[in-house]
Amino acid sequence: MSYRWLPRLTRRTRLAAVLALSLAAMPAALALAEPSDLPWHLGAKGFRNLDSSYNYTMSGRALSLVRRAFTKEPPRGAPPRPIANDGAELRANGQHPTVTWVGHATLLVQLAGVNILTDPIWSDHVGPPVFGVSRLVPPGIRFEDLPRIQAVVISHDHYDHLDLPTVQRLAREHQPTFFVPLGLGPWLAERGVTNVVELDWWQSRTFHGLTFTATPAQHGSGRGLLDQNERLWASWAITGSGKRFFFGGDTGYTKAMAEIGRRLGPFDVAALPIGGYSAFTARHPNHVNPEEALQLFDDLRGRVFVPMHWGTFALNREPFREPPDRLLAEALKRGEEESIALLSQGQSISW
Repeated sequence: MSYRWLPRLTRRTRLAAVLALSLAAMPAALALAEPSDLPWHLGAKGFRNLDSSYNYTMSGRALSLVRRAFTKEPPRGAPPRPIANDGAELRANGQHPTVTWVGHATLLVQLAGVNILTDPIWSDHVGPPVFGVSRLVPPGIRFEDLPRIQAVVISHDHYDHLDLPTVQRLAREHQPTFFVPLGLGPWLAERGVTNVVELDWWQSRTFHGLTFTATPAQHGSGRGLLDQNERLWASWAITGSGKRFFFGGDTGYTKAMAEIGRRLGPFDVAALPIGGYSAFTARHPNHVNPEEALQLFDDLRGRVFVPMHWGTFALNREPFREPPDRLLAEALKRGEEESIALLSQGQSISW
């Protein structure tokens, strides 16, 4: 679907146009509702989270950014070492389902002959000037060694999940279809990426025999101070050929996400974030800690848990080994240690 004409419209008109174009993909329960009737829609003000207790103020976020800018010390401990992966087996793979952790929230998912990337980042630095962060562990597979990518899912527009140089390079060299949350289509079109499918929460689109469904997350969006929450954020369910894969993107813990497991689970593999929680002494509203991540995994009715969003960038304050160590300790306590597939960058598993 091309959005070349959308940048000429106002933001409110663009949003209405995108909703009209994607209406056919909506489940029946939502197809009958106007956008203003959906609880996460705020009209011209953008979007909000489902949890009424959610509180993540701009002042708190600004203080966190300033503190990070002036404390360049990376997290304590040595970052994990990647596993060499030249991509040969992945390029030769036909139908066998695999998941490869490239780093941070970037995974290569192979399912039913379709090669899918999640939140792809191959840049050495992400973020705006001054406030950006550097990559401490190289990608687990070189960009040049990737198989042909047919689909890309983006969870939201934060710099460490939507890396514009990588997205533009994928659009040039692989011409994939980009599956994005509502509001990101026009933003990408203005930057030359036009093969985009925009979806609201619970909307689905079939692609090469797979179903891509945008699902809720507790997070936010924005590339700067003036566009906060104008574009939606999401997690993703990808299903087909008797398999179910869940990509958590970035999220805080909310019981509301258990609805994903009830509607679309159980999931054979759930890739969930486990890092980025230490900026708050109490419960972080936007990032799950390892124990919350495991609870979310159970809520989703997951079978194999692939941890992500840790050990790649100088982004978080917790020591590098803390997130996986805490996750494994909690899994052992719950008797779920065999469900954890703790990967190194470049490592692949079959599923």
